[in-house]
Amino acid sequence: MKKFYFIWTVAIITVIIAFCSCSPTEPNFDKALLVGKWQSGTLFEKYLSGGSGSTWDTADDVTEAEAQKFTWTLEKSTLTQLHIMEVGGTVPKTYTITTLTDSTMTYRDDYGTSRKFVKVK
Repeated sequence: MKKFYFIWTVAIITVIIAFCSCSPTEPNFDKALLVGKWQSGTLFEKYLSGGSGSTWDTADDVTEAEAQKFTWTLEKSTLTQLHIMEVGGTVPKTYTITTLTDSTMTYRDDYGTSRKFVKVK
């Protein structure tokens, strides 16, 4: 009887370890859903289908015509923006998308700051 309990205990522990060791899969978001103009408060981001885009904040008295240009890539849930500086060079910004639908997008940066956008126009 002791042998039965021992085997049963080992089997249960093995099953628990197997389920706990599985890591969740990273979501794979559709790039086509990202294309468009997004708004979060006074901050706007515009993503074009060719991988370019722009961002501006009306609170800083910046219009879409004066927007900061960037190129973007989306790999699974990692959104990378390379902001193009007027004096040359680029500044990378990386975000993890947590929600992306045809009308809402939420992402967070490496510092834990999260921002929620709604699609406009």
